[in-house]
Amino acid sequence: MEAINGLWNEWLATNLNRGCTHESIVEAMAHAGIDVSMARDLVRSAATARNGEHTAFVDTTVNDASPYEYDACPVAEGNCIRAYDRDVSVLMRIARPQIIVLDDVLSGDECEDLIVRSRHRLKRSTTVNPDNGSEDVIEMRTSEGCWFPRCEDALIERLDRRIAALMNWPIDHGEGLQVLHYAPGGEYRPHFDYFPPDQEGSAVHTSHGGQRVATLIVYLNDVEGGGATIFPQACAAVTARRGGAVYFRYMNGRGQLDPMTLHGGAPVTSGEKWIMTKWMRERVCE
Repeated sequence: MEAINGLWNEWLATNLNRGCTHESIVEAMAHAGIDVSMARDLVRSAATARNGEHTAFVDTTVNDASPYEYDACPVAEGNCIRAYDRDVSVLMRIARPQIIVLDDVLSGDECEDLIVRSRHRLKRSTTVNPDNGSEDVIEMRTSEGCWFPRCEDALIERLDRRIAALMNWPIDHGEGLQVLHYAPGGEYRPHFDYFPPDQEGSAVHTSHGGQRVATLIVYLNDVEGGGATIFPQACAAVTARRGGAVYFRYMNGRGQLDPMTLHGGAPVTSGEKWIMTKWMRERVCE
């Protein structure tokens, strides 16, 4: 128990702070090979330590929650996908969770243009407060970023249309493009991109556009050291390579959310890291 506590303590605190349900955290730990009973004990202990008091653990995993069902991925099959105005190469596909590693999503000039445009707009990155939905600065996310509203200008419109075609999802279901910059040592510890459905703070964000369904992370530069996108449950890591990207989907046609899509940005050990992120929603996203 002590060894497991040492490995999982920080991860547990991070996801409890994000508002993830106890059941979803237990399920993710079980996928990683932790005994379910032990996982429940660890979650209960972490929640108690976080709140400074006893926290009741309600076990609905077995009786109320069905295992995530993998249905057909919206992204086109094949080794090359025509995405609006560009041919995108598929380097790898993982079935569970649904992850696709891509190349040539953006040109070198487009990557550089986005970096130049973003430098003067950068602000410290935030995450959603699980209690009230506010955007808070937290220690686990050490990046700075900016947003480009959907179809803001000719370049952004072209990228929005290309990404919508690549993800095979309506363009008006997408959030604006977010560009993030990580300095040496910068990281984003493992987390989920979807909004925990039973947290009050999530309602602020899902009231317009619904739940997030899939993510595309595009790498805008070659990172000298570190900075990979890691998927602990899938034992996978995607190296940051300029113009390349990783797609992952975490909501199926039934509305279930996939805990296997736990992911993070590994620390940048040398140089800097620039990425662009697109999140897609269930419905039209204003």
